[in-house]
Amino acid sequence: MEVEAARRDASALDPELLQLPELAPGALRENSTIADALYTQWLVLPETAKLGPDGMEVEAARRDASALDPELLQLPELAPGALRENSTIADALYTQWLVLPETAKLVKSLIEDAKGGGALNVAGSSASTNAASSSSLPSMFPAGSAPPLSPRSTAGSPRVMRRGSGAGPSTLGSPLKLVSEPVREVIPQFYFKNGRPPPKDLKEQCLSRLDHLFFAGEGLQIQEFRPVIKDICKLPSFLSGVLFKKIDAACSGTVTRDAFIAYWINENKITLDTPSQIFEILRKPGCSYLTQEDFKPVLKELLATHPGLEFLQGTPEFQERYAETVIYRIFYSINRCGNGHLTLRELKRGNLVAAMQQLDEEEDINKVLRYFSYEHFYVIYCKFWELDTDHDFLIDKENLIRYGNHSLTYRIVDRVFAQVPRKFTSMTEGKMGYEDFVYFILSEEDKSSEPSLEYWFKCIDLDGNGILSTNEMQFFYEEQLHRMECMAQEPVLFEDILCQMIDMIGPENETYFTLRDLKKCKLSGNIFNILFNLNKFMAFETRDPFLIRQERENPTLTEWDRFAHREYIRLSMEEDGEDASNGSGDVWDESLEAPF
Repeated sequence: MEVEAARRDASALDPELLQLPELAPGALRENSTIADALYTQWLVLPETAKLGPDGMEVEAARRDASALDPELLQLPELAPGALRENSTIADALYTQWLVLPETAKLVKSLIEDAKGGGALNVAGSSASTNAASSSSLPSMFPAGSAPPLSPRSTAGSPRVMRRGSGAGPSTLGSPLKLVSEPVREVIPQFYFKNGRPPPKDLKEQCLSRLDHLFFAGEGLQIQEFRPVIKDICKLPSFLSGVLFKKIDAACSGTVTRDAFIAYWINENKITLDTPSQIFEILRKPGCSYLTQEDFKPVLKELLATHPGLEFLQGTPEFQERYAETVIYRIFYSINRCGNGHLTLRELKRGNLVAAMQQLDEEEDINKVLRYFSYEHFYVIYCKFWELDTDHDFLIDKENLIRYGNHSLTYRIVDRVFAQVPRKFTSMTEGKMGYEDFVYFILSEEDKSSEPSLEYWFKCIDLDGNGILSTNEMQFFYEEQLHRMECMAQEPVLFEDILCQMIDMIGPENETYFTLRDLKKCKLSGNIFNILFNLNKFMAFETRDPFLIRQERENPTLTEWDRFAHREYIRLSMEEDGEDASNGSGDVWDESLEAPF
């Protein structure tokens, strides 16, 4: 049936079909090979020979046709959409093929085969018959001059692909290089809301140790819980009480094995790092930070269990002051934003965890210089008690001006009581409480630390624009200059001292200092001594090389550590009743204020 329809179409073909319809101006320009093939076909037609009255043009065309390389008709590879965009060209080529004599012979043979009952060998019916039919395909060239077939099969023809596109997925070839589907890599889970689950071997090891601590499934009381936090949790022993109460939420007085497993293992606390474990133990439920109240149970247990603090057992008031001082020092150094909310990030960046671990192993508490040294507490408390003449646990501006043998200027004291560097926690107007004094003395005696630099930078920055201008520094130095003159000291002009400060700091802009400039220089603390602490300024100008060598021999000690050590010796000698000649008078005050 299909062959008969093809025969009728071929016999009824109008020669006008050879005329290509209107094409876009750039259609054949973009596909020049197709245009060349059509022109070559036109040259070999009999009608072309009739053109030209004198036969010159016909003879030239005939020579071109006889010398034509058959390879010209082999179309090169085309993009899949080239003929689809110019369907009229494809239709013209197909029409040309239909009117060829070889096509009629092929159609006739197909009809005879169909009448004889043979299989109808139609091109495109299967992959096996394509090769057979291609051999009997009518050619546009003379016998023996046909060029080799293109290596691309008819399955890659855009027309064939278009016809079979609606029949589902096709396995036909494509002139385009097939791109394999990207392999999807399974990324393992890296975020766990409640912590990473413990590995099987770690969990089994923990459970095995718990079997030795919890006998016959019985619970442990609070005094029996210390081995659990030391051996299982690997945390300081003075955290045992806090962890015990954390697990024993019902206040039953005992912690069972199952309750500990539910909190420590099932909630994945075991896989957290040490700072995160301590943070989770101390923080209140629902809070994302620690407050000073969260540390009080820890200090209470420390005072009750540490051998270096046994002598305070009979003085509860000093136990309370010691605990407060330790907590104030922790928040001064670690809580850099000063809002009283200690975050996990601040805890990890600080050295509190290392100090707690050292404290748990060291019996001499005075060797733990960070936060917990009793000698440091003794110095801070005695200094405050000396200034608090009426012992109401508050000091005013006149009291503070006596600090360090009147070493500070009135202008800097005014800035401190204006609460510029830090808001006072005392509820009394114009009075500084004990916590405020702890922040002050730590900043005054160790100006090399970043909290101290930030504290005094705010005091000098009068307009709060984040820079120390020449006028601001001169404002504070004027009082220093006046005090030099009153003490019969040779005054140093501000212009000279400014050049010295610029050489010392090396700021990015020599017209002002920024906090970043000061933090980059190890000698930046001396800038503040020059501006408002006359005793330390003179000590820096006349510093002893022997003391400098001693400082370099033990670089781990901070300025605060050296100051606290000297002051503790002086105060202890005064308490023992030593006279002024042995170091309890003004001679000590003058020498001990040096930044060594």
